[in-house]
Amino acid sequence: MKNFFKYTLATIVGGIITFFLAFLILAAIVGGIVAASGDDSSVTIKENSILKVKIDQGIIDREPLDPMADFKFASDGDTKIKGLNVILRSIDAASNDSKIKGIYLDANSFAGGGLATLESLRNALLDFKTSGKFIYSYAEAYSQKAYYIASVSDSIFVNPAGAVELKGIGAQLMFFKNALDKYGVDMQIIRGPNNKFKSAVEPFMYDKMSPANREQMNVFLGSIWDNMANQMAISRNIPLKDFNIIADSLWSDDPQRALSLNLIDGVKYIDEVCAILANKVGVEEEDLEMVSLSDYSTTVSKKNVLAKDKIAVIYAVGEIKSGEGNDEIIGSERIAKAVRKARKDSTIKAIVLRVNSPGGSALASEIMWRELVLAKEAKPLVVSMGDLAASGGYYIACMADKIIAQPNTLTGSIGVFGMIPNFEKLLNEKIGITTDEVSTNANSVLGVFTPLTPFQLKSIQQSVVRIYGTFIGHVAEGRGMTLEQVDAIGQGRVWSGTNALEIGLVDELGNLDRAIEVAAEMAKIEKFKIKEMPKRKNPLEEMMKQFSSNVKLSIMKSELGENVKYYNYLQTLKEMDGVQARIPYFIELN
Repeated sequence: MKNFFKYTLATIVGGIITFFLAFLILAAIVGGIVAASGDDSSVTIKENSILKVKIDQGIIDREPLDPMADFKFASDGDTKIKGLNVILRSIDAASNDSKIKGIYLDANSFAGGGLATLESLRNALLDFKTSGKFIYSYAEAYSQKAYYIASVSDSIFVNPAGAVELKGIGAQLMFFKNALDKYGVDMQIIRGPNNKFKSAVEPFMYDKMSPANREQMNVFLGSIWDNMANQMAISRNIPLKDFNIIADSLWSDDPQRALSLNLIDGVKYIDEVCAILANKVGVEEEDLEMVSLSDYSTTVSKKNVLAKDKIAVIYAVGEIKSGEGNDEIIGSERIAKAVRKARKDSTIKAIVLRVNSPGGSALASEIMWRELVLAKEAKPLVVSMGDLAASGGYYIACMADKIIAQPNTLTGSIGVFGMIPNFEKLLNEKIGITTDEVSTNANSVLGVFTPLTPFQLKSIQQSVVRIYGTFIGHVAEGRGMTLEQVDAIGQGRVWSGTNALEIGLVDELGNLDRAIEVAAEMAKIEKFKIKEMPKRKNPLEEMMKQFSSNVKLSIMKSELGENVKYYNYLQTLKEMDGVQARIPYFIELN
């Protein structure tokens, strides 16, 4: 009977999964037929409309393919992850759309993105205001990231029972050394002699930050907060000194006090805000028209779509690995192929490489670097840095004609390391398992069940030093520096975009649009269209491939909640292969 219920349950679950997958496939097919038939399903924008910007599912660099895009479900149309490219294009179009009178920023449950991504969004809203149109924002409670965006608004409203989070930024790092010692795991770590700031390995060496790591974090976080605080203080007409006192004292937690401090413009309920918006556009409240960002984006076409000349924007997003990769992992084969294709395409006059990566495999970075060098010889190459463009992310950027970063970009981290765990003590003393080996040569076995010999450690150390030398050599050549100059600002140290500009690692501060402008100027073209590369993965195919892992991750997330990030981090460590050029990216900025 027990087996009967077990197999019956398995059959039911299998049937549900099969039905679900079949539905998605059918939906994609029907969606393709509808799109191919030329049926115009775009949203109609009415007069006196307000663009509703609600971001509660996060922002990524590039809008993902959506097989369900042609189907409308019972939602406000904003329940999917958004691409920064589409958001910026839509806000720009709205500034010139006579039917759009302003923007309503719904800052509830604001997911946002990295700090550089948020600055791009904030700057787009500032540009929107130059059109003379308004921006009003409301939230039941503002997170600090949400308030950073909302601070550009003409009027900021919060619920009477809400709050505004304003406390500065901090970083939390997790250290595993004591746990590894407890379970008998010895992490054999190899760093170059001049990699004192390469703190990606510190969680396995120490139980707290080293003085060098604390120094770089203080400088990095200080630079980012200075930039953010100054922008918010200017927008709210509050002296920067007073703004920091407010953050230190947590005075913004009380809505009435936040109002008295000029952090917000009103303490209102949502119905009161809707009445204000209706009055602003001169309609009755029941006639108030709001169009979601997702719906509005369907009405916005790309600029100069008839232009013959093109600028390729190649998205390199995620950690760096060898192989094919996908839209969330930089695979060396996939990116190298896209760069090669752009180089050989005569209609593509310039290349913009959009980097948003904490780094990863040094070998994979080298493969992409070589293709980018060849591309630079053929046509202008500009790099646009997103939230992260460090270590391996900087490796693939350093040869560009121009490098453009955001002030809040995390970059630099020029350094490499190797890390091999030794489980001998765990197996022998904790579990009672022993190992033995037979080999044909002295170093045939370089496993994880016995410690590395002094010779093996020395050999790996030499590889790390050699690869670091190659890395700083590429940077020196690309940035017009000496090896000594690169080493002085390298050693694994992370920098903000602002600091990187001061020390010569980047050429200019700006967003992706600015990088495209620079590429067009270098290519001497005025009219062009954007060709986004590489070709995006079919989401249904990817879902099929990753279904079991996604189910497991969903279960882990339901059990661990926000702590699932620690599980993901350990999974990443397990998959590391070879010498790594990556930042201590497991840094949580609040």
